[in-house]
Amino acid sequence: MAWKTKVNKKSKTKYYSIINKLKKENKINEEFQAIVSNLTLEDLIALKLELSTRPVKNRLYGLPIWNNLVRITQEAVLKYAISATRTQGEAMRFLGLKPGNFHRLMKKYQITSFFLEENDKEEILN
Repeated sequence: MAWKTKVNKKSKTKYYSIINKLKKENKINEEFQAIVSNLTLEDLIALKLELSTRPVKNRLYGLPIWNNLVRITQEAVLKYAISATRTQGEAMRFLGLKPGNFHRLMKKYQITSFFLEENDKEEILN
């Protein structure tokens, strides 16, 4: 019966996870995830900006943050889409992008290399 047959799809993005990557790099833990889950995205962005301006006494003159917000959010959403879907095709459909635009953004933001581990990157370069 056809409905009992499972389709075994091979996926490049199946094991991509932002949480797993940051855990391996010891940047986050379970407690941190619980705290972040209680914050809104707006609060999290504002907090990150405040923390990054502390060393310069809250003076970030000359940095075009407002003009770069679109790029920052596009990169974040693209990373999420890749980690949340099984294939790049699913990620394209999730984001509503055509293949040409999707691959251009993947290359621009270097999404694949973000998820690769250091030893994988060395193998590709050699």
